[in-house]
Amino acid sequence: MARVLVIRLSALGDVAMLVPVVASVAERYPQDRFYVMTRVAFTPLFNNLSFNVNTISVDVRGKHKGFFGLLKLVFKSVFMGFSHVVDEHDVLRSKLIRWAIMLTGRKVRHIDKGRKEKQQMIESKVLNPPLKHTVDRYLDTFVRLGFPAEISFNSILDYVMQDYSIIEKITGKKEGKWIGIAPFARHEGKMYPLEKMERVVEMLSKEAGTTVFLLGGGRKEKHVLDEWQSKYAHTINLTGQLNLEKELQVMSMMDVVVSMDSANMHLASLVNTPVVSIWGATHPSLGFYGFRQDIDNAIQMDLPYRPTSVFGDAPCDEDCMKGITEQMVVDKIHQVMNKK
Repeated sequence: MARVLVIRLSALGDVAMLVPVVASVAERYPQDRFYVMTRVAFTPLFNNLSFNVNTISVDVRGKHKGFFGLLKLVFKSVFMGFSHVVDEHDVLRSKLIRWAIMLTGRKVRHIDKGRKEKQQMIESKVLNPPLKHTVDRYLDTFVRLGFPAEISFNSILDYVMQDYSIIEKITGKKEGKWIGIAPFARHEGKMYPLEKMERVVEMLSKEAGTTVFLLGGGRKEKHVLDEWQSKYAHTINLTGQLNLEKELQVMSMMDVVVSMDSANMHLASLVNTPVVSIWGATHPSLGFYGFRQDIDNAIQMDLPYRPTSVFGDAPCDEDCMKGITEQMVVDKIHQVMNKK
């Protein structure tokens, strides 16, 4: 029986894209045991996948913070007796862990992130063919380690009995169309201007039989979304009201989620909810598009200077986003809902 350590510490969207791979590999190899090392907040994504999938929580702000915290994590990993290591992150922290285990004679493989290919795409602006998807890169790492498998994953909600009674206290029973709006992203270059997104919310809130759910995190985002909720009828701000597992349940009931190139696109993908994604500084061809999402549901401007960065941390001309009108977003939402 193999004991396989799988490392992916951050960010939420990248960790979410690992879920279909771990679930599929674990199903293919029921005789083996898989241990996903990730941040404490992300462990619910893996806790119910299978009897042979476990999690190792990393507390980067607490006991695993800094050099000595990292040493604790390294020693813990070495003495857990893993036979294989899949490093799906390939950063300093994960490298030290895998190197320490490799010195004990264990088999180790790490992800090929395609950094040079991505940088070449940024520089050349040649977007076809698209680069390999992150999910496929994750799967390739398992293949090189000796665990070939095909993606069999359907929905993260397939793995545990669902109880919707808790969320119904907040959302009520579903009636009409439910639309999720996730307006935030880590970098400004990936965000649709908030004043324009507010206008989208206003337009949708006036549609008969439609409930708009606002998705965010943190105090600042909650403050903005609380204001929107107070201004527009049939609008519910879910920020801070549900844990990750319950938020996924609500997403599964939505007819569509509107998201930036951000974590919510990937979370909605885990429950088979279609996503209208809005792209600015980044581009779907770089390999971070939502798992099994329809590329026709991406909204973006065909501009000669896009994309400007892999992760959205480089500025993009204001036309990257401002050229996308509110009506374009609403029309795409209706188009997606009419397909269902």
